[in-house]
Amino acid sequence: MATLPQLVRAALDRDPALPAICFGDRWYTWGDVRYAADKLEDSLAAAGIAPGEPVALVPRNRPEAIAALLCLLAQRRSVRMVYSFQSDERMAAALARPGIAAVVLHDEDFGEAVAAEAARQGLAVIVLSGMMRPTIRRLSERPTDNQMPVDTIEILTSGTTGTPKHFPVSFGLIERHFVSTPLTRSQGDAPQSAPPFLLYFPLANITGLYSTLPTLLRGQRAILLEKFSLEAWHGYVKTWRPAHSGVPPSAVRQILDADIPIEDLASIRAMGVGAAPLAPDVQDGFERRYGIPILLSYGATEFAGPVAMMTAELHQEWGDRKRGSVGKPLPGVQLRIVDPEDGRPLAAGETGLLHVISPRIGEDWIATTDLAMIDADGFLFLKGRADGAIMRGGFKLLPEAIEEALLSHPAIAEAAVVGIDDDRLGQVPAAAIRVASSGPSPEIAEIEAHLRRILLATHIPTQWKICEELPKTASLKVDRTAVKSLF
Repeated sequence: MATLPQLVRAALDRDPALPAICFGDRWYTWGDVRYAADKLEDSLAAAGIAPGEPVALVPRNRPEAIAALLCLLAQRRSVRMVYSFQSDERMAAALARPGIAAVVLHDEDFGEAVAAEAARQGLAVIVLSGMMRPTIRRLSERPTDNQMPVDTIEILTSGTTGTPKHFPVSFGLIERHFVSTPLTRSQGDAPQSAPPFLLYFPLANITGLYSTLPTLLRGQRAILLEKFSLEAWHGYVKTWRPAHSGVPPSAVRQILDADIPIEDLASIRAMGVGAAPLAPDVQDGFERRYGIPILLSYGATEFAGPVAMMTAELHQEWGDRKRGSVGKPLPGVQLRIVDPEDGRPLAAGETGLLHVISPRIGEDWIATTDLAMIDADGFLFLKGRADGAIMRGGFKLLPEAIEEALLSHPAIAEAAVVGIDDDRLGQVPAAAIRVASSGPSPEIAEIEAHLRRILLATHIPTQWKICEELPKTASLKVDRTAVKSLF
């Protein structure tokens, strides 16, 4: 089997006239990508960064960032991924952990805190500016003890197994499990002639890697979005008529609200949806209107990708009977539900904490903080997060239960509920909502009356925020920390 650096080098050596990435209104060829990768390699050498030394990459979803990643992997450098959509201080903190010799970033991400941290450590700073030659910024003398684990891409988890942590994805794991994925296999066996693959997940995220690297390594063209937008997705589907597509869960409701014509989506045979729960009534409404099955999936950084999926075959056989399920475990994956108090395995149909064995990672059980249920037929249903419960004066409230009730109101497109401190009760629920684009905005009193018809009085949020967009993580899940800060 070819190594990851060999696979990347072969991709960079493709016919330079072949189209590779469309960004905005411009197609970049493999020759353009190779040029940008070579210029970064030259810049690292000119900055005194020896072959193989680890580098931090702060990528935005732009062609030069993809070229930079391919350059670093072709040189067999370990890469620390740092999210660009965070504060200057948080980026600097990510660079402060030892192990890197340089940082590659875009000009707008080279803030004062990042500059100060790079100077403190003596890191070389390589600033990307489009697909042209990057700029070298040597800030001070570099120490010689920088060393990450070899042959790894280090990314930040989203918290499935507890507090977010840095997680190394080895080159070997990518070689064995990423190069050919269910995602890319669904695009067919002729990558050069297949419709371009739409990339919108952040490059520094596990799903970004899981979609970007296989697409480019197999030679399929890609259309790159800096971030997901319904308008861009709609235009992509109308232009390229893909047989398979995917959107974040929140976009399914947006498609219905926008009343996108049925004929515009006629080419799509299946729609992949993951990263966050999807309300069953929204899934049902979409499938009834468009006749397109939604195939839910479940995964995490700690599993190195998806571990359960509702395949087209499962959906065809079980359909409405398993509405809301994220499917069955993928080949080699094992799932079990355990009691949150004593860890004993629970029977089918009982809700508890989900444990996973992911063959990509190893043979050990991985404990999650996800509440789930596996039914008698082996289908996995997610029930929320055990660590997200709100303790209100002795009552344990699950935010997901309140969110589900909120989403049953026809005027609410998205909802996020968090616990906030209360002097009398300890915690109380607070709700951030996004109102559907169609129809009038409801009064809070109307929403509260709706909830009281469904929930106990203890579950009614005490504070409200109406948002144009809810804050999202890199995985396009609702960022509960950011939501909490709204209050």
